[in-house]
Amino acid sequence: MCLQYVGNRARVWIPDAEEVWKSAELNNDYKNGDSSLQLMLEDGTNIEHKLDPKTKNLPYLRNPDILVGENDLTALSYLHEPAVLHNLKVRFIDSKLIYTYCGIVLVAINPYETLQIYGADIINAYSGQNMGDMDPHIFAVAEEAYKQMARDERNQSIIVSGESGAGKTVSAKYAMRYFATVSGSTSEANVEQKVLASNPIMEAIGNAKTTRNDNSSRFGKYIEIGFDTRFRIIGANMRTYLLEKSRVVFQADEERNYHIFYQLCASSHLPEYEKLKLSSANDFLYTKQGRSPVIEGVDDTKELCSTRNAFTLLGINESYQMGLFQVLAAILHLGNVEVKDRDSDSSIIPPNNHHLTAFCELVGVTYQDMSQWLCHRKLKTATETYVKTLPRLQATNSRDALAKHIYAKLFNWIVEHVNKALITNIKQHSFIGVLDIYGFETFEINSFEQFCINYANEKLQQQFNMHVFKLEQEEYMREQIPWTLIDFYDNQPCINLIEAKMGILDLLDEECKMPKGTDDSWAQKLYNTHLKTCSLFEKPRMSNRAFIIQHFADKSLFRDGEKATSPTGQAPSTGGRTRLSVKPVKGRESSSREHKKTVGCQFRNSLAMLMETLNATTPHYVRCIKPNDFKLAFSFDPKRAVQQLRACGVLETIRISAAGFPSRWTYQEFFSRYRVLMKQKDVLPDKKLTCRNVLEKLVEDQDKYQFGKTKIFFRAGQVAYLEKLRADKLRVACIRIQKTIRCWLERKRYLRKRSAAITIQRFTRGYQARRLVKYMRRTQAATTIQKYQRMIVERKRYRQKQAAALVMQTILRAYMARQKYQSLLREQKVVIIQKRVRGWLARCWYKRCLESIVILQCCIRRMRARRELKKLKIEARSVEHFKKLNKGMENKIMQLQRKIDEQTKDNRIVKERFVGLETSFTVESEKLRAEVNRLRGVEEDAKNKGIQLCSLHEQLEKLKKELSTTQKEKKTIEDWAKNYREEMEKMVTELKDQNGTLKKDKDDLNRMIQEQSQQMTEKMARTIAQETQQLETDLNEERSRYQNLLREHLRLEEKYDDMKEVMASSNASKPGHRRTDSTHSSNESEYTYNSEYAELEEGSRAAEDVTRGIDTSLTLKLQKRLTELEQEKQSLRNELENKEDQFQRARARDDVEFKKARGAELEYESLKRQELESENKKLKHDLAEIRQSLLGNAATGAGAPGSPAYKVVLEQLNSSCEELEVRKEEVLILRSQLVSQKEAMHHKETMTEPSVYAEDVSKLKDSDEIKQAYVGLKDTNRSPRFMRKPLEVSDLLSRLRSAAPDLHKLNEDGELWLVNQGLKETIRLLEHQLQTQRRGYDNEVESLRGELQNVKEENNRQQQLLAQNLQLPPEARIEASLQHEITRLTNENLELLAEDPEASREARVIILRRMVDLMEQLEKQDRTIRKLKKQLKVYSKRIGEMGAGQTEGQTSPGQMVDEPIHPVNIPRREKDFQGMLEYNKEDELKLVKNLILELKPRGVAVNLIPGLPAYILFMCLRHADYVNDDQKVRTLLTSTINSIKKILKKRGDDFETVSFWLSNTCRFLHCLKQYSGDEAFMKHNTQRQNEHCLSNFDLAEYRQVISDLAIQIYQQLIKCMENILQPMIVSGMLEHETIQGVSGVKPTGLRKRTSSIADEGTYTLDSILRQLSAFHSTMCQHGTDPELIKQVVKQQFYIIGAVTLNNLLLRKDMCSWSKGMQIRYNVSQLEEWLRDKGLMVCGAKETLEPLIQAAQLLQVKKKTDEDAEAICSMCLALTTAQIVKVLNLYTPVNEFEERVSVSFIRTIQTRLRDRCESPQLLMDTKMIYPVTFPFSPSSLALETIQIPGSLNLAFLTRV
Repeated sequence: MCLQYVGNRARVWIPDAEEVWKSAELNNDYKNGDSSLQLMLEDGTNIEHKLDPKTKNLPYLRNPDILVGENDLTALSYLHEPAVLHNLKVRFIDSKLIYTYCGIVLVAINPYETLQIYGADIINAYSGQNMGDMDPHIFAVAEEAYKQMARDERNQSIIVSGESGAGKTVSAKYAMRYFATVSGSTSEANVEQKVLASNPIMEAIGNAKTTRNDNSSRFGKYIEIGFDTRFRIIGANMRTYLLEKSRVVFQADEERNYHIFYQLCASSHLPEYEKLKLSSANDFLYTKQGRSPVIEGVDDTKELCSTRNAFTLLGINESYQMGLFQVLAAILHLGNVEVKDRDSDSSIIPPNNHHLTAFCELVGVTYQDMSQWLCHRKLKTATETYVKTLPRLQATNSRDALAKHIYAKLFNWIVEHVNKALITNIKQHSFIGVLDIYGFETFEINSFEQFCINYANEKLQQQFNMHVFKLEQEEYMREQIPWTLIDFYDNQPCINLIEAKMGILDLLDEECKMPKGTDDSWAQKLYNTHLKTCSLFEKPRMSNRAFIIQHFADKSLFRDGEKATSPTGQAPSTGGRTRLSVKPVKGRESSSREHKKTVGCQFRNSLAMLMETLNATTPHYVRCIKPNDFKLAFSFDPKRAVQQLRACGVLETIRISAAGFPSRWTYQEFFSRYRVLMKQKDVLPDKKLTCRNVLEKLVEDQDKYQFGKTKIFFRAGQVAYLEKLRADKLRVACIRIQKTIRCWLERKRYLRKRSAAITIQRFTRGYQARRLVKYMRRTQAATTIQKYQRMIVERKRYRQKQAAALVMQTILRAYMARQKYQSLLREQKVVIIQKRVRGWLARCWYKRCLESIVILQCCIRRMRARRELKKLKIEARSVEHFKKLNKGMENKIMQLQRKIDEQTKDNRIVKERFVGLETSFTVESEKLRAEVNRLRGVEEDAKNKGIQLCSLHEQLEKLKKELSTTQKEKKTIEDWAKNYREEMEKMVTELKDQNGTLKKDKDDLNRMIQEQSQQMTEKMARTIAQETQQLETDLNEERSRYQNLLREHLRLEEKYDDMKEVMASSNASKPGHRRTDSTHSSNESEYTYNSEYAELEEGSRAAEDVTRGIDTSLTLKLQKRLTELEQEKQSLRNELENKEDQFQRARARDDVEFKKARGAELEYESLKRQELESENKKLKHDLAEIRQSLLGNAATGAGAPGSPAYKVVLEQLNSSCEELEVRKEEVLILRSQLVSQKEAMHHKETMTEPSVYAEDVSKLKDSDEIKQAYVGLKDTNRSPRFMRKPLEVSDLLSRLRSAAPDLHKLNEDGELWLVNQGLKETIRLLEHQLQTQRRGYDNEVESLRGELQNVKEENNRQQQLLAQNLQLPPEARIEASLQHEITRLTNENLELLAEDPEASREARVIILRRMVDLMEQLEKQDRTIRKLKKQLKVYSKRIGEMGAGQTEGQTSPGQMVDEPIHPVNIPRREKDFQGMLEYNKEDELKLVKNLILELKPRGVAVNLIPGLPAYILFMCLRHADYVNDDQKVRTLLTSTINSIKKILKKRGDDFETVSFWLSNTCRFLHCLKQYSGDEAFMKHNTQRQNEHCLSNFDLAEYRQVISDLAIQIYQQLIKCMENILQPMIVSGMLEHETIQGVSGVKPTGLRKRTSSIADEGTYTLDSILRQLSAFHSTMCQHGTDPELIKQVVKQQFYIIGAVTLNNLLLRKDMCSWSKGMQIRYNVSQLEEWLRDKGLMVCGAKETLEPLIQAAQLLQVKKKTDEDAEAICSMCLALTTAQIVKVLNLYTPVNEFEERVSVSFIRTIQTRLRDRCESPQLLMDTKMIYPVTFPFSPSSLALETIQIPGSLNLAFLTRV
C-alpha cells in the first residue's frame, strides 16, 4: 500500500490485538525510507507505528466517510480487510442492517433478535425489483434467482453457508418462503405448504442445541424446489449430507441430543405415548450427558405437536408416526442397556434388563438374540464361521454404533418419505436449489465430521472462485477491455490431498479394509506419502498420531486416538470415542456393494453429485456470519467476524476484486459526478470523449483505469482519489462562496449599523430638544400653578374660618332661643296643671261628702227598719195578738197574698233597678278610680318634672362648661380632620392605584377566562372532530372490510371457475397442472407402516407408483370441494323450497286482498265508464238539438254571428260544457271517495293483528290470571278471525270436559272440585265476554251508522261546494276543487293519525293513490276540455260559414245537411313515448351480446352520450316491469351482471374497458335508484321522470348486487391502474433527476444500480403525469361520476406515495439531502396537476403526507435535542419504525454532509416511545380505500334517448 496521494492527516488502519484493526491519523508526511510512522489514534493518543523492515508495507488507507456504510463492499475505493470489517460493523451496529453485498455474495449477520423485515409487505416490495435497486436482503437474492430462472431458462442454486449459529437455516427458510409467496400464495397452494412444512420435521430430527446455537442444523441439505412452465411451485426434493450421528450417543456440556428425543420425553405423560415407556430426559443416557435438557423459551410438547402436524400435512399418517416414535424410544432404551464385564475378554448383559426388554418390544426382536449379539460378534471365513466374545468397551461401542446406525436409517427413511410427499407427477420445467451446509470449521482438535465439512467447503470455495472469475471475464469481454489472469489461491492442491489417488480418503479406506488396521499405521502411511511431497500437509512436533491440513481459510489439526471434540471445541467429559480409523459402515446387514462403501467414500460421491448439480446451475451465495459467541443482540465481536470472513471466502472475493478493476462507472454517471472537475472548454458533445480527456488529465498513470464500451473501470483507490479531487474542488468553491457571502453579509451588517446609528442620533437629538421644551413649559406651568394654589389655599382657609364663626353663632343663638322657649313652655304647663289639680281635688271632696251623707242616711233608715221589725216579731208571737189577728184572717191572707204578689213584683222591679244602679255605680267607680290613678300619676310627673327642672339647670351649667371644652376640642378635631383629609386623599390615591391594578387584573382574568373558554371550545371542537373522524374511520374500516370480502369472494369465484376448467380439461384430455385454491392439505398417506414386515415396503412402493398416475391431492381437493358444493346446493334448494312455500302463502293472501281491491277498482271503473257514456249521450243530444235549432232558424238571419240567437246558442253550449265538466268532477270525486273508504275499511280489517291466547283455562289458579285470560279472550274475539269462528270457546270447553272418564283420578285431593270451580269461573267470564262482544258489535254498528251519516253530510257539503264552484270560472273551479280535496284529505289524515297511527300510515298511502288518481283525472279532463274547445271552434266556424252562405244565397239547406261533420284536417300529434324499450324473450342473448360483450368502449365514449348502455338496459328493464314479467326482469338483470363479469374477466387488463363498465354500472345503479319510486331518490326528478318510475317490482336487493358489482369493477380498475403505474413510480419519483445537477451519483459496486440519468425507455415524472392525465380524460369521456373520479385519483396518489416511500425505506442510496429536495419537487408537480384538474379537495394530497414528511426528514437538521423535538412534531404521518429507518439509512452524498449519530436516533426513539402505532415498516401498497357511490340523478329524459344503428339493436322497439 502506498501513500502517494495522501500526506499529513491521512487516515489509516493499523493492526490491534483486541479490535483486530484500529483507526489512526498520520501526523507527519511519509517519506520513502522512513522506518516508522507517527500516528494519532481516535482517542487522541499518539503512537509510533513500526514498519516491517522486510516488506516496508504501509498501513491500509481508510475510505472517505461518504463511502462508509455502503450496500456493496466492492463499492469501497480501498478494498481490504479492515475496510470490509469496518463497513460491516457500521451497518450492523449503527444502521441495524444485517445484510450487505460483497460482489455476488450476500453477507448476512445474525442479529439474535426478531426483526420486522420478513413480512408479506417486504416480499411484495422486493418482488420484481432488480438486485441492485434495493437494499441488500435475502429476498433480493431469492428474487434474482427466481428472475434468472424465468428469464434465462436456467436452473438456479442458492448456497447458504456459515458456522453453527450464524443463521443458515433461517436464511434458507426465508428464501423458500419467498419462493412460495411469489410463485403462489402460501394460503392457497398446497405444494408450497408442504415445502414449508418440511422445515419443522427436519429441524426436529436433524437440529440440536449447541453452545453456539439453540437450533443448530447438524446435517447439510440441498432442497430442489421445482417449478412448472408458469414458474409456480409444483414440488420439491431434498438431499442430505453428513448427518452428525455421533450426537445420538454423545453430547458435550451445555448441549443436547436431537430435538425429537426431548419432545418425546416431554410428551411421555400423554396417553398415546404410554406404550413407549418413556420418562424424563434426565433418565436416559443419550439425553442427559449435556446436562441441559431444556431450552429457554421452547416448549417441547408444543413442538412435538407442530412436528406431528407437519408429518400429517406431508402424508405420514398416525400409524407411521407411532412407528417412528417407537424406533426413537427404542434408541433411548438401548442407550440405557448396561454391559458388564464377565472377564477381561468377554462381557454380559444381566438378565431381565427392563430397558433391553422395552427395546425388544418396541423393535420386535427377542431378548435372547439382542443380549447375545450385543456381547458377541460373528467372523466369517471362506469355509467357516466363528463367534467371538467382545470385551465390555467394545460391546458398549457396538451398542452405540447400532444406535447411530438405526437413527441414520430412520433419518434417511424420513427424508425419503418427505421427498415422496413433495414429489409431483407434473413434469418439472426448472428448479431452484437451496443448499444449507456447514461453513468452514476449525478447532483445537477436529473430528472426522470437521474433516468432511472442510473438504466440502474446499470444493465449494473452488467452485465459487471459478464462478467469480467467470463473471469477471464475461464483464471484461463484454466491455472489450484487455484483461490478464489474476493470481489467487487455488484450492486444487488441497482437494487433491484429500480426494486424489493415494490421498487421505483413499488411505483411510484402505486402512479400514485391513483386518488389523490401526491408527498408528494409518498415520505413518500419511506421513510417508504426503509429508515431503505436499506443502499443505504437516506433522505436529509433539505427536505421531496427528496431522495438520492447510485449508484456504486456516490450518486444521486432526488427531487420532484422542477423545472426539464437539463442534464447539470443548472436550467431552465422559464416554464416546470417534476415531478416524473406525470402520463404522462395514457391511453387516447387507452384502451389496453400496453397503460396503465407507463413510468417506459415500460422502465423496454425494459431494461430487452436489458439485455436478451446482455447476449445472447459476449459483447465488449467502454467507452467514455469527457476530458473537454469547448470542447478544446487535453485538459485534471483530475477532470472530474476521475469522468467519476469512473462512467463508468473503475476503478472498475482496482480494480478487481489488486485484482487477473493482470500481465501475458508466460514462453518464462519471460525467454527472465529476462535472465539477471539468472546465467549460473540456465539455464536448461526446460524453465518452469528454470523460477520456478529463481522466487523462486527472490520472497520469493509465494503468489505473480502462475504458470499456459503456463503462469506465478503475483500480482500487482511484475513486477515492477522484473523490478527494472533487471534494477539494468543492471545498475551494465553498470557500469562495463563503468568502463572498460573508463579505456581502458584513457589508450589509455595516450599512445597517451605520443607518441605525444615524437614525439613533436623529431620534436622540430630537428627544433632547423635546425634553428641554418640556422642561421650560413645566417650569412656567409650575409657577402659575403655585400662584393659584396659594391663592386657593388662603381663600379656602378664610372661608373655613368664616363658616366656623357663623356656625358657632347660629348654634349659640339657637341654644338660647330653645332655652327661653322651654322656660315659657314650662310655666304655662305648670299653671294648667295646677288648675286641673285643684278642680279635681274639689270634685273629689264633694263626691266624698255626698257618699258619706248617703251612707249615713242608709244606716239610719236601716236601724229604724230593724227596730220596727223586731217590734212586729214580738207582737206576732203573742197569743192575744194571734187571736186578734185570726179574725178576718182569710181576708187578710188574701190581701196579704195579693200584697205579697205586689211586693214581689215591686221587689223584682227594685231589684232590677238596683242591679242597674249597681252596674252603673260599678262603671262610674271604675272611671273614678282610673281618674284618681291618672291624677296621681300626673302628680308624680309634676314632682318628677320639678326634680328634672333642677337637674336641667345643673345640666345647663355643665353644658356651658362642656361648650368651652368642646370648642377647644373642635379646634383639635379640625386639625385632626385636616390631617385625616390629607391621609384620606393619599389613601384614595392609593386606592385608585389599587383599583386600576385590580381592574387590570380583572381584565387579565377576563382575558384568561375568555382564552380558557376559547380553548375549551376549541378542545370540544377538536374532541368532536376526533370523534367524528373516529366514526368516519370506523365506517371506512367497516366498508373496507366489506369490500375486501367482496374482493376475496370474486377471487374465490375466479378460482372456482379455474377449477371447473381444470376438471373439464382433465376429463377431455390428459390432465395438466393447474394451481388450485384449496387451502386444505391431504392428511392421508398412500403408505402403511409396519416395523415388523420390512419386506412389504418394496411392494407398497410399486403399488404407489401405479396409483400415482393422477394428482391425488388435486383429486381429493376437488372431491371435497364437490361435496361442499353439493351440500351447499342442497341447503340452497331447501331454502328455496321454504321461500317458495312462504311466497305461495303470501301470494295467496295477497291474491285475496288484490281480488277485493281489484273488485272495488273494477266497480269504480264501471261507474266511471257509465257516467262518461251518459255524459257523452247527453252531449250528443245537446249537439243534435243545436244542429236542429240552427237548421230550423237557417231561413232567418237569427243564426248569423253576433245575432242574439247565435249568442244564446253559444251560451247554452258553454253552460252545457261547464255543467258536463262539473258533473264529471262531482261523480268522479264521489265515486273515488266511496271506493277509497271501502279500501280503507278493508285494510283496517285485514291489517289488524289477531292475538291468540292458547293458554289452558284449567291452569288459571288465581283471580289475576283469570282476569288476564279474560282480557286475552276478549281481545281475541274482537279480531276478525275469531269473529268468524265463535266455536273455539266451545272447543275449549269440550276439551276441558273430555277428561270425564278419568274423574276418579282427577278427584284426588279435591282436584275435580277445583276444576269445577275453574269451569264455573270460565263460564261466567265467557258469558261476560259475549255480552261485552255484543255491546262492542252494537257500538261498531252505531259508529258505522255515524260514519255513514258523516259521509252523507260530507256529500251534501260537497254538493253545496260544487254548486258554489259552478259560479266560478273553469280554471278557478278546478283549483278550488283540488284545494278542497287536499284540505279534506289532510283533515282525514290528521284524524286518523290521532286515532290510530297504523291506520294513518295506510291512509297516507290511500291518499297518495287518490292524489295520483285525481292528477290523472285532471289531465284527462284537460284533454277533454281541449278537445271540446276545438270542436266548439269548429262548430263556431261552421256556424259562421253557414251564416255567410245563407246571406249570400249560394247554398241550400239540403246541401248543408249532406256535408261531413269534420271537414277540417287536424294535424296528428307525434307519438308520446314512455321511455321504454320492448324486446322479445329470445332476443335477450342478442341484446347482451351486442350491448355488452362485443361493444367497443372507445367508439361509444367518443360518438355517443355517456352511459348509453346503462340507459338502454334500464329502458328494457322498465318495459319488463311495465308488463309485470318477473321472469324477464330476473333473467335480464342476471344476464347483465354475468356478462359484465365475463367481459371484465376477459379484458380486465384494459383500462378503458374497465373504466367504461364502471361508469355504466354506476349509471345503471343510479337509474335503479332514481326510478325506484323511493322519495329519497325522487327529489331532483321532473314530473315526467316520476311517471317513469318502476311500478310492479322492488329491486332493492338487485341494487345491492349491482353495487357489489360496481365495487368489484372499481377494485379491478385500481388493480389495472396499479399495474400500469407500478413500473413508472420508482423511476419517475426517485431515480430520475427532475432537477438536474442536484443529486450526486455515488460510486457503485459490482451490483448494478438503476441510473438516475434519464435514458431512452426510462420513466420520468412527466411520464407519470401524462399517464394520470390519460386516466382522468378517459374516465371523464366515459361519464364517470366526479365523486368517483376523486376517489380514483385519491387511490392513485396513495399508490404513488406508498410505493415511493417503501422504496425509499429499502434503498440506502436514496436517503440523502438532495434526494429529499427531488422528492419534494416531484410532489409539488403532482399537487400542481391536482390543482389544474380541480381535484385539490379530493383527499389525494393528504395521501402524500407520509412521503412529504419523509422528504422533509431527509432535509432537516439532525443534531440537537431541539431538532429531535422538531422532527417528532413534524413527522406525525410516519411511524416510529419509519422515522428510525430513514435516519439509519441517511447517507451523505458529499463530504460536507454529516451522518446521523446513534445518540440522536436513540433520542428520537425515546421521544416516540409513547406513540401507539403499528410496528409495520412499509406501507400497504395493496390497500384500497373503501369506495362509495353517491347518488347522482340524471337529468336526461328517457323518452328522448335515440338508439344508434351502430349498436345493432334494431330488434328493440321504443314504447
